[in-house]
Amino acid sequence: MESSKTGTQWLIFAAASGACASLNGVFAKLTTTDLTTSWASAVSHALGFGASNAVVEATVRAAFFALNLLFNAIMWALFTRALTLATSTVRVSIINTSANFVLTAMLGWLVFAERLPGLWWLGASLLVAGSVIIGGREEAQAKGRVGAGGGGEASEPLSETCGEWEEDVADLGELFKDELDESEDVDEGGRGSDEFKGRMGE
Repeated sequence: MESSKTGTQWLIFAAASGACASLNGVFAKLTTTDLTTSWASAVSHALGFGASNAVVEATVRAAFFALNLLFNAIMWALFTRALTLATSTVRVSIINTSANFVLTAMLGWLVFAERLPGLWWLGASLLVAGSVIIGGREEAQAKGRVGAGGGGEASEPLSETCGEWEEDVADLGELFKDELDESEDVDEGGRGSDEFKGRMGE
């Protein structure tokens, strides 16, 4: 039960990191866009400073910039955590990218009233599809390497080599045995021993 829960945690962290990346981009844009000026004017008017106040506007922009840095740090922390829990970095990247693209489109429509053309959605879909294909290919290659390392085809050359070594050792043993048998039949002058040394030298 605990292992299955841990196996899905990376998905949550990866999606959350993509969402934080999207929010990071929104706050970065709000730091410089003209929309912040109108928001700052509304805040200044609500506080009784008039319709326009440079200090209030600078404060609002600074707050958006601080949120930009904060969500950037949170995004990297969540992304790193997802990489730690997941078995595949490609899967984490796919979920992160998908969540980032979808939420960016939604926030762009809600906050900035942006209308994304169909070509943008087509490009985003191709990007995610390409990531999925690359991820599947890498996983297939990884499984192939693991299968080859565990036995099967990769173990056959090793067994054949071991068989050849065993035959060589057996031949060498027969050679020693033959030479020892011959050395018993020669006289004490050591003629058989000299012949054995000559053969070994060859």
